[in-house]
Amino acid sequence: MELSPETPRPTYKDIAAKIRDDIAQGKLRPGDQLPTGRDLAHQHGVTLMTAQNAYRQLRDEGVIVSQQGRGTFVRDPANPLGQEEGGSPAFAALSHELSAIHQTLQELSTRLERLEQLADDGGANPPQ
Repeated sequence: MELSPETPRPTYKDIAAKIRDDIAQGKLRPGDQLPTGRDLAHQHGVTLMTAQNAYRQLRDEGVIVSQQGRGTFVRDPANPLGQEEGGSPAFAALSHELSAIHQTLQELSTRLERLEQLADDGGANPPQ
């Protein structure tokens, strides 16, 4: 991509937003391989570090996965978060923590239903 000296360079956030938009519009689909960091940098006229930061942000959001020696791919949202090979460790930890919170909320909901039933019955017939 040829940019004139007056053309502002996109930030890593701009590049990440463009990739997100391409995914939302169906231009990129789950499993599609993305350009290498160097190719992405060249396409947008930015430094390699800027391209890598865009990919890092998208990995941390769970939008893409990188696989050592294979490349960077659009993540399939049908796969459970944090389960993909090459996924972000931070995202995997967050996914695990959210799963634990969800389970705890379900247990609390069940207990609350039992307590409400007790209160409605006046405490005369405790649930089994």
